[in-house]
Amino acid sequence: MNANIGLVEEQLRALAGPRRRQILELVRDQELSAGQIAAHFEVTRPAISQHLAVLKAAGLIAERRDGTRRIYRANPAGLMGLKQFIDRLWTTGLSRLKTEAETDTARYGRRQPAAGRGA
Repeated sequence: MNANIGLVEEQLRALAGPRRRQILELVRDQELSAGQIAAHFEVTRPAISQHLAVLKAAGLIAERRDGTRRIYRANPAGLMGLKQFIDRLWTTGLSRLKTEAETDTARYGRRQPAAGRGA
């Protein structure tokens, strides 16, 4: 489990950069070469290569070679751990909300009106 947490942290750090998120969106549904990806940005190809290396190290994209070109695509398997992490946060949050609502209902005997609404 700790290895998974470390990977999720690495993935979150990788996705903290807006350009990396844009790159991931570009390769979500199609394979693109590094040059095709770089054409979408006003930065150098080495800068894009660095972003690709970070995304690859985090397991968020996969790379294959086609002759001398490197082709990139999103790695669904690599995204699964991150998805599970977010699902756990969401499920925990919903459970807490449900508990609070049930506690309020038990305490007050009915649902309380939203703030700002007439009683």
